[in-house]
Amino acid sequence: MFVPGFRELVKEGWVKILDELKISGGLPVPELSRRLGGSYMGMKDQCDRLVKLGYLERWRLPRQEVGRPEIMYRLAPKAEAIFPQAGVSLSLELLDAARALFGAAAPERLLMQYFSQLRERWRPKLTKAKSLVERATLLSGLREKEGCFGRCKYDPARGFRIEEYHHPLQTVFQSYPGAVTLEVRMMEELLGARIVRKEVPGGRGGPARIDYEVATLGVREGV
Repeated sequence: MFVPGFRELVKEGWVKILDELKISGGLPVPELSRRLGGSYMGMKDQCDRLVKLGYLERWRLPRQEVGRPEIMYRLAPKAEAIFPQAGVSLSLELLDAARALFGAAAPERLLMQYFSQLRERWRPKLTKAKSLVERATLLSGLREKEGCFGRCKYDPARGFRIEEYHHPLQTVFQSYPGAVTLEVRMMEELLGARIVRKEVPGGRGGPARIDYEVATLGVREGV
């Protein structure tokens, strides 16, 4: 079972291969061809493409009898991301449980700890940046790895900003709006600059998004 919508977006043959290898733990090309149908070379080509993309990995299985080791294919760690994981619903249930057990302030303390750990994990990766723009760009890339989807933008009128069109914690933010302030504070500490967070509603101007404007790169304070 893949993340909803995944099956419709990729090649059917790739989905079948990933399905079969998830169930079996690893197979050689001849066995994959036997189970799924198709030619040996066609199946090998698809597996090799998935290896290049990082979703499969090869290893050699020594033969019990005389002969060359058999080449096997199995799922790479990257492939785990395409299978459903415990996500926002679990996070909300845990926060709600913490509030019920330890009081109204417990969820915010947990979220504060989460953003603190995230900040300390990201800080060393930003120290190599030679400018604030480069640091903000690196931060945007790190956020994408956590599930955000956005782009860095710059124009003379509004300065530098990170535009995000998806945030995996958006549902958490709706239930616990104080987490928004905690996240912005974390970003400010990492960049060493004030962040102006603006919610942009969807409409003729484009889809709904969140803008994180870096105040010292062209945006006037207090705007």
